[in-house]
Amino acid sequence: MRSAPLTQADPTRTGELQRPHVLLSVATSIDGYIDDTSSERLLLSNAADFDRVDQVRADSDAILVGAGTLRADNPRLIVNSEQRRADRLARSLPEYPLKVTISASGDLDPALKWFHHGGERVVYTLDAAFAKLTQRLGAFAQVVSLGSSMDLAALLDDLATRDVERLMVEGGEQVHTSFLTAGLVDEIHLAIAPLLVGCGPRFLASTRYPWSSSRRMQLAEARSIGDVVLLRYFPKRDSAG
Repeated sequence: MRSAPLTQADPTRTGELQRPHVLLSVATSIDGYIDDTSSERLLLSNAADFDRVDQVRADSDAILVGAGTLRADNPRLIVNSEQRRADRLARSLPEYPLKVTISASGDLDPALKWFHHGGERVVYTLDAAFAKLTQRLGAFAQVVSLGSSMDLAALLDDLATRDVERLMVEGGEQVHTSFLTAGLVDEIHLAIAPLLVGCGPRFLASTRYPWSSSRRMQLAEARSIGDVVLLRYFPKRDSAG
């Protein structure tokens, strides 16, 4: 594990490296919620769709999730299939994708499952929380400061120096919103479950996005997975229809 912290992400280190392909992955209810307000996690996907997500994880170089999701759901966020992990090793890749999170406050408990399962971990934070996080997390993760603001472009530049070509972003609402408002998303996997939730966190927050209401994203795929519908969009491409 990389345990020596970096003081600050340095975009100049990327040279000619290309930023990772950013894929947002989310499951929502029909009315756009990713969870409800109960104390138990709401499972929106079915078994077949969870297996699809596991394949997408195995095909990724890194998986990013926000600190709020770690605190709320306490996920391991790993590739579950032994065969898929073996396939990664056979391709001379790490058994698990790099695990990435973002925490502006530094409020992360090292006892969370995320720190004790899977492979290497990187936590991106701000200068104000860097020392606290470095002391708190110790050898559980590498801590990287993005400076005085949560610059997602700089985060992607830093991941490029770590040989990350494909980044899977699994939420939550604030993280997905931030990547889309920054215009950094290449692909969206939107799984819609046949449920109405009514209240709770949503896929995206109400804000201004770098597209007009008349611009239509390109739909790459639409298919049913049991009772779930998967929609794949390319946000940077316009619809031909």
